[in-house]
Amino acid sequence: MRVLTMTGCLMAAVTLLAAETAQERLKEATAVFNEIMATPEKGIPEELLGKAQCVVIIPGMKSGAIGIGGKYGRGYAVCRNQSAGWGAPAAMRVEGGSFGFQIGGQSTDVLMLVTNDRGMQHLLKSKFTLGADASVAAGPVGRQTSANTDASMGAEILSWSRSRGLFAGVALQGATLRNDDEGNNELYGKNLTSKEILKSDVPPPTDAQPLLAALSRYSSTEGHDAADRVKPNR
Repeated sequence: MRVLTMTGCLMAAVTLLAAETAQERLKEATAVFNEIMATPEKGIPEELLGKAQCVVIIPGMKSGAIGIGGKYGRGYAVCRNQSAGWGAPAAMRVEGGSFGFQIGGQSTDVLMLVTNDRGMQHLLKSKFTLGADASVAAGPVGRQTSANTDASMGAEILSWSRSRGLFAGVALQGATLRNDDEGNNELYGKNLTSKEILKSDVPPPTDAQPLLAALSRYSSTEGHDAADRVKPNR
C-alpha cells in the first residue's frame, strides 16, 4: 500500500511539472522578474544585476504539495552573450534545497544571480548542487543596499525567494540545478543542451524577447536606476 501511495505521489509530481508549456513558463518568469524589480526599494540592487554573469528565474516552485516533502520547479537561465547583452534562455530544473520561509504546499518564486565565471561554469554542467559544488548566499534587497557585501563578494551565486508577496534573500543550500532538455526541445523545436544555448549564438525565440528586454531595462546603467525608467505594462 505504501508503495502504491509513493507511486501516486510521484505521478502527481510529474503531472504538475508537465501542466504548462515551455512558453507559458517563460511568460511567468518574465512576469515574476518584472514584478520583483518594479519596486526598487524591495527588489534586487541593479548594481548586482548589472554585474551578474547569468540570471536564473524559477516561477512557482512547489514544496510539499505532493505529500513527500519534495521541492521542485522549472524555469530559465539567461547569461550574457559576447556582445555584453543578454543571450537566449536555457530551460532549467531545480530540485530539493531549503527555501527559508516557504510553507508546505505553497508556491514560491526563486531568483538567482550568477556573480562570476566560476558560477557560470557550474551552470554549464548537466547538474550541480548549491552549497556543495557552488557557493551560495542570500542576496541583499533594495537599491540602498550596498552590493559590496561579504556575501556578494565571495559567493558564486546569490539567491532570493518570494512567497505571499514577501521577497527576501535566502541561501538555497542543497538545491540541485540541472538542464531541462525537454523544456529546451519544446521551446526551440530541436535538441539543444543548456550549455549549447548559453555559450553559443543561438537566436532567442520570439517568446523570449519580453524577458530579455526586461533584463536589459533593469541592468544597472550609469546615472540611472529603476525609478527613472518607465515601468513595463503587465
